[in-house]
Amino acid sequence: MNVMYAVTARSFNLCIVALILMAFGSASAGRADEKATAKMPAVGDKVPDFTLQDLAGHPQTLSKLTADSPTVLVVLRGFPGYQCPLCTIQVGGLIARAKEFQKANAKVILVYPGPADQLTERAKEFVKGKALPENFIFVTDPDYKFTEAYGLRWDAARETAFPSTFVIDQKGIVQFAKVSKSHGDRSKPEDILQALEAKK
Repeated sequence: MNVMYAVTARSFNLCIVALILMAFGSASAGRADEKATAKMPAVGDKVPDFTLQDLAGHPQTLSKLTADSPTVLVVLRGFPGYQCPLCTIQVGGLIARAKEFQKANAKVILVYPGPADQLTERAKEFVKGKALPENFIFVTDPDYKFTEAYGLRWDAARETAFPSTFVIDQKGIVQFAKVSKSHGDRSKPEDILQALEAKK
């Protein structure tokens, strides 16, 4: 009888330990998943606020920029080890339509992500020869803090961020969103302008 009781008690204790370990493991896995997969903004979402520095070292805060006008947020590939030619084409296309963005009373924020080391110098190389209009703001994202917070980190060799475009209204709500999982397939200026027009 005592032997049976000892075996039963030991089995019961082992079951309790196993359940505790399983519960702890599940909780740990949940925390790891949360850290690894921030949600990409989608239409109807209120976007997280952020502050990034422009090339003059001035802080640019999203909520302040959207306070009096809609904002087009364009996430470039930044510096994945070279200057992305498709980003150059994309920015050139946006600049060519700058007067139309101004007419829509919209600001355009261009985010240039990459490793913090020499990122400002790389960003200055990227904009060299480009005359950024008054309503365009160019900021850097050192070490992908913004990119990760927005769930846009393309975490692979020689990659930085998924090229993305969002139209955000004055309440911080996404009205248009396009995230590309390739180097191409990016938002066209006319699609962005149409989204701005639809919000009026």
